[in-house]
Amino acid sequence: MTDSEPPRDPDEPARPVEPHGPSEPQGPAEPPGVAERHGPAEPHGRAAPAHEPESRHWTGVDPWLAWVRKAEQLGAGRMPGFGVPAWLRPTRGERRWPITASVIAAIVLQVLLPPHLTEPLPGWLLPSLEGALLIGLTVADPIRVERGGTAMRAAGIVLIMLVSIANAASAVLLIRAILEGRGGTAGPLFASGASIWATNVIVFGLWYWEFDRGGPVRRAAGTMQHPDLMFPQMASPQLAPPDWESRFVDYLYLSFTNATAFSPTDVMPLARWAKLTMAVQSAVSLAVGALVIARAVNILKA
Repeated sequence: MTDSEPPRDPDEPARPVEPHGPSEPQGPAEPPGVAERHGPAEPHGRAAPAHEPESRHWTGVDPWLAWVRKAEQLGAGRMPGFGVPAWLRPTRGERRWPITASVIAAIVLQVLLPPHLTEPLPGWLLPSLEGALLIGLTVADPIRVERGGTAMRAAGIVLIMLVSIANAASAVLLIRAILEGRGGTAGPLFASGASIWATNVIVFGLWYWEFDRGGPVRRAAGTMQHPDLMFPQMASPQLAPPDWESRFVDYLYLSFTNATAFSPTDVMPLARWAKLTMAVQSAVSLAVGALVIARAVNILKA
């Protein structure tokens, strides 16, 4: 009988050591009988504090990973319920009348300049060419800016270039007249400077509008995914309606703020051409504004 029964008596004195068992994982080995009775409960009691925080950490959904997966699915076109911003998908072209009205305003401002700021060319030559191009573009694409093609794009760029050249020549002549002391009285000087400055705002607004993400036609087609100019509605789409996309008025506002603050405000230039264009505009606005104001103040004091 003693050989067939397991040795139970030596284990009974070892039971008082159990209070130290949970705090000491590496305790003395227990006989098979005691391990079967107490073993299944002890591993769960000891492992729960160590593994519960880890399970809570890894079972939760990583928000960054979820966002990346959602972006991948959106790019693959497998998320019909996820709203795509208008500037990333094909939409209708914007209306032409704001661009037409701005170009007409620039032509009128150039016509109103005094003759000594338009020489050596006749004062009517460049405005006439600009008006002819504007009429041709309006007739070819009257309601919305949706018609692409090399001829349309070239005509638009030539129109903006003519307005830019005429305004740059007037700005240089005005600065030379101020430096030579031929600015005239304060009133006409202020009027000429304000006209050139306002035309400068319109011209650079047209340049931003024409080249951002490949131009208005390509923006409407949604083929350019990387913006050259980052508007706040692009960086924070939850702050804008889903049908928001940049229009000419947004580029005109960008030009105005850059001409007054001499630096980016709410729209950040990402492309190199945008940074250089904004730098040139700030320099022109600073030179014209500072010289006109300084000369006008000296005339008023005299």
